[in-house]
Amino acid sequence: MELSMPPPQIYVEKTLAIIKPDIADKEEEIQDIILRSGFTIVQRRKLHLSPEHCSNFYVEQYGKMFFPNLTAYMSSGPLVAMILARHKAISYWKELLGPTNTLVAKETHPDSLRAIYGTDDLRNALHGSNDFAAAEREIQFMFPDVIIEPIPVGQAAKDYLNLYVTPTLLQGLTTICKEKPADPFIWLADWLLKNNPNKPKLCHNPAAEEP
Repeated sequence: MELSMPPPQIYVEKTLAIIKPDIADKEEEIQDIILRSGFTIVQRRKLHLSPEHCSNFYVEQYGKMFFPNLTAYMSSGPLVAMILARHKAISYWKELLGPTNTLVAKETHPDSLRAIYGTDDLRNALHGSNDFAAAEREIQFMFPDVIIEPIPVGQAAKDYLNLYVTPTLLQGLTTICKEKPADPFIWLADWLLKNNPNKPKLCHNPAAEEP
């Protein structure tokens, strides 16, 4: 009697990367470094966070002396958020970034991204998630509807379908019944593209997003 084996799942680790406002104009050359370092850019978006959104993102730093300057810096202009994927993405991205303090990075890791692009201990050019839990939280913050691998199964998968997929399909099928298009398959495909539940957005009162 053969045992039924679950299908294999391929899991590739992901991390959040942020090109901070003062070097957002260096996006193209930084992305080139990222790709040459073996990462895949799964998603990217350019947006301008409000001070309130920055406070929520850096909630673990709340109460520290530098917190007001940090939120002011991060909300000072557009930034670029990216989901990066590769084997051991979190540790490899942290290694590529170098020490958090730019001045230390310039002395101890002169080839790191923070040493090259950073200015001081606050304006350190780029952000990377510290660990898996932080990566999961930060990716969900910047890309609220993205599925974080491992892909959910069982009740978690049912909850995701009930929350995001079923309502969208029900709305689309209801609309198609009212519209009665000549080619319902093409119409529904176009409608789903326009009403994609995974389209990146930020909270219910979104920050200004660049084109």
